[in-house]
Amino acid sequence: MATAAFILIAYLIGSLSFAVIVSRALRLPDPRSYGSGNPGATNVLRTGRKLAALLTLAGDGGKGWLAVFLAARYAAEYGVSSPVVAACGVAAFLGHVFPLFLGFKGGKGVATAGGVLLALDPWLGLAALASWIVVALLLRYASLASIVAAVCAPVYGYFMSLRPGAVPALVLIGVLIVWRHQGNIRNLLSGRERKIGEKDSLGSGAKAGDSKPPHAEKG
Repeated sequence: MATAAFILIAYLIGSLSFAVIVSRALRLPDPRSYGSGNPGATNVLRTGRKLAALLTLAGDGGKGWLAVFLAARYAAEYGVSSPVVAACGVAAFLGHVFPLFLGFKGGKGVATAGGVLLALDPWLGLAALASWIVVALLLRYASLASIVAAVCAPVYGYFMSLRPGAVPALVLIGVLIVWRHQGNIRNLLSGRERKIGEKDSLGSGAKAGDSKPPHAEKG
């Protein structure tokens, strides 16, 4: 029962969509109604509100960290085995990708996965972040940087002293992130993927106060 409770709580924490929460708090359009339709920091940034995107990024990353931190803090006290801590990281990630509160239609989970990595081991999180930054700076594709970081994370974890079950959890999270980026992969292969800083057709359509923000191909 304790194991199930830990995993359920982690999933519910992950189900909190900060893209939607922040957008409502700042009276911005629902992030699911414009751009990629993805409730994440990148899509929120299309409103032109950098603070909103930053708060979304911090919230989505923070919930991944919190879910693992709480599991690690109270696991021994409630007789929960160590691998369950890593499972809670996966549960929080799944909560973001398939959130209960949004009809199981969530984001891609990159920020939440980053928070999970930092909680499992700060050096692991920093290594994955470094991979993201290198690819982003060299090639200027945020999606490709996310995919590379997701693939590299379990490799880094394999050579580190992580808690039991962490590496399989990282593999699962990595596979799901790649799967969630199918549309971006198609765009990358066809040369249609937007680069970091490149303006898209949204223009000011997603700005606060626009009652009919334009739509773009999801991915």
